[in-house]
Amino acid sequence: MNTRLFITAITPAVAIILAIYLSDRYDREPLKILILTYLLGALTVIPIIIVEEVLLSFNIFGGTLEALYTAFIVAGLTEEFFKREVILRVPYKTRYFNEKLDGIVYGVFSSMGFATVENIVYVVYRYANNPHVGLYRGIFSVPAHAVFGITMGYYLSLAKFDGDKIRSRKNMRRSLYMPILLHGTFNFILMTNIPQLSILFVPYVIYIWWINQQKLNKFIYDSRNRIMDIEREE
Repeated sequence: MNTRLFITAITPAVAIILAIYLSDRYDREPLKILILTYLLGALTVIPIIIVEEVLLSFNIFGGTLEALYTAFIVAGLTEEFFKREVILRVPYKTRYFNEKLDGIVYGVFSSMGFATVENIVYVVYRYANNPHVGLYRGIFSVPAHAVFGITMGYYLSLAKFDGDKIRSRKNMRRSLYMPILLHGTFNFILMTNIPQLSILFVPYVIYIWWINQQKLNKFIYDSRNRIMDIEREE
């Protein structure tokens, strides 16, 4: 294994999880749960590869329809479903998931687990001879997975802490289909051969980063206020 390429592959995800961990400064999550979420996120690569191969075998389309199917169903649906399952089956059920920011934190850790392994596959093995792949994926692909994780965690938290059952179920559904839509659109722009659409790629990436930064800031603010309220009551 090329050590330089390996470091290049893991650095973006490590930087992102460190940043999100430090952002959760008022009621930080236990490292054991964060590490478990990250590792399980990495292990989702196994079922994802299997399901994606099965779905690809059913691909009867061509051209733009093939790009849509691959982007939204094969990649978007499969990857976001399994990353979400990690959160629902582990941290979501613990007593540590006790504020809205936690959904984003666990969403990013699960997504970065998957993104780390995926990036190693692309940078170290599949495209080892292309010196630009690591840079491109470090700027666009890995951060995009973080954005999908923020979106997923945002709606999971809204679902968990909402007393209105109808609204809670609606946000639970959004926690799946919203990251699928963001993920699918990201991939579709890259897969399609429509030049006019390719021009929108960078603006799209900037836009989804901006709207999800707003979500993150909102929950950080809520987390601070929650701790301040607890301290005042004491």
